[in-house]
Amino acid sequence: MGTLEARTITQALGRMGVSDWPTESRTCVEHGEFKSTKTPGGWTDCPTCNDIRMREAEAERQRVEAAERRQQIADKLLGRAAIPPRFADRSLESYVASTPGAKNALAVATAYANAFEAMLADGSSLIFCGGVGTGKTHLAIGIARRVIDREMVAVFTSVLGAVRSVKETYRKGSDISEEQAIDRLIEPDLLILDEVGVQFGSDTEKMIMFEIINGRYEAVKPTILISNLAVKELETFIGERAFDRLREGGGRVVVFDWPSHRKQA
Repeated sequence: MGTLEARTITQALGRMGVSDWPTESRTCVEHGEFKSTKTPGGWTDCPTCNDIRMREAEAERQRVEAAERRQQIADKLLGRAAIPPRFADRSLESYVASTPGAKNALAVATAYANAFEAMLADGSSLIFCGGVGTGKTHLAIGIARRVIDREMVAVFTSVLGAVRSVKETYRKGSDISEEQAIDRLIEPDLLILDEVGVQFGSDTEKMIMFEIINGRYEAVKPTILISNLAVKELETFIGERAFDRLREGGGRVVVFDWPSHRKQA
């Protein structure tokens, strides 16, 4: 019987006028001699042992509750990340690096994810560019998952989706302004912009792209750009100013120039 249970019974019966409980001296192998009291539920155990068990049970309860809270937060952040179902199971651990270039890309992505707090402090970005099917999106989402595991906000979107969300504010009756739409893309700790170069690249779209990249640059927020374009083509497409913003603060360009994993499959 636990100390709390015995005490509760004793207090209850004490209020009924029953106060003379049989006691005897007993010895705990861990804590030595103690006074045991006979109650209707049986003889009480070592109070020190009972206190330890109660503290351990409370600590375990708090640990479980904390784990549940962390999982709820992770689920909420993962939902906000908007990772496409096709890539939902991607992680850094599941990336197959079969070439020297792929191994280097994985090493860069892993180091970036492991040191994301420092990347966030410096606003350090990444540019993944090169051939299709080489795992650029896979590694970017792997980084996002690590960021989410730290209870920070990572958001994945295509450039087309980002531009469309801003252009939606141009229609009459929009609930938010263009500035608010851009702010929503600046707010996350990490923003992943996929398929850079797929859209038509009108002057309006390029201006929106620059506003997003520059806004995150000024807010010291890391961005990961993913493109199938070559480095020079990408720089031309997004503009020299935007490209330079991404390179500042220790930003890196990783070229994915090995054969497509999809063709191998």
